[in-house]
Amino acid sequence: MEGNPLSNNWIRSREEAGDDDFAVAIRPDGTNWKHTGLLIADLTDGQSRSLATGDDEYVVLPLSGGGDVDIATEGLTERLTGRADVFAGAADAAYIPRGRQVTVTAHGSVRVALCFARAKADVPPSVVRAADIPDELRGAGQCSRQVRNFGTPGVMEASAIIACEVLTPAANWSSYPPHKHDTERPGVEAELEEIYHFQVQPVSGAPDNADAFGYCCVYGTQDRPIDVKAQVRSGDTLLVPHGWHGPAMAVPGYDMYYLNVMAGPGDGRAWLICDDPAHAWVRQTWETDPVDARLPF
Repeated sequence: MEGNPLSNNWIRSREEAGDDDFAVAIRPDGTNWKHTGLLIADLTDGQSRSLATGDDEYVVLPLSGGGDVDIATEGLTERLTGRADVFAGAADAAYIPRGRQVTVTAHGSVRVALCFARAKADVPPSVVRAADIPDELRGAGQCSRQVRNFGTPGVMEASAIIACEVLTPAANWSSYPPHKHDTERPGVEAELEEIYHFQVQPVSGAPDNADAFGYCCVYGTQDRPIDVKAQVRSGDTLLVPHGWHGPAMAVPGYDMYYLNVMAGPGDGRAWLICDDPAHAWVRQTWETDPVDARLPF
């Protein structure tokens, strides 16, 4: 990993993650980060961002601000309904194929994510409406979390990209047991890079000076080492090139959200993971526990 500007910086803080055009700008560098990207723009009313998708496919998702966004590209002109923030509910999402010029225009103030991955085939543009996005409640007890599957296989048609949102109530553990998806094993495990983009909020009743944060971990093997033990705040981004990842911890007092973006080199588009064998047994301990009553958000 020597010489790769991302190799020693798998956590990109909110202060360092952007460029002149985007608050967050994660792009493949062609070496140790190859398959996924994330651009996040803060737009005021009437402001636009345009880009050429090139060889990549994109998913456009309003994150917060309460405004909507218009999507204009060949074969698709749609308005995506936004939301006050990521904890308030789902938002519409749009799929934009490779080889297009796309313009995103804000109606009101809005923070919008443009998730992307190298396309493997031509897929027509489409929109998934918030009302049609399935909510999945995973785990139980203190391992309860909510997954909004807006960009997963079976919900959004795409050739490579997989995207979802995960919400974890305060004091709960997510991305647990630790798991990985870095080796192509048909029907068992898929090779996928993964981006985590975090938002963290104080629970109701917290004082004005509350400083919301959480934690996340990634660890590897002797052959493929990686070691991340990081405190994260709203706007921070974690890159997972390989290795076991989890837990992501929502500490007491603060709810945690993360946007996941995944893709890999395999021919298919499958979200197949394997648990760390040393910790897989933990799933059995919550088989009879109820899902946290605070979910869904």
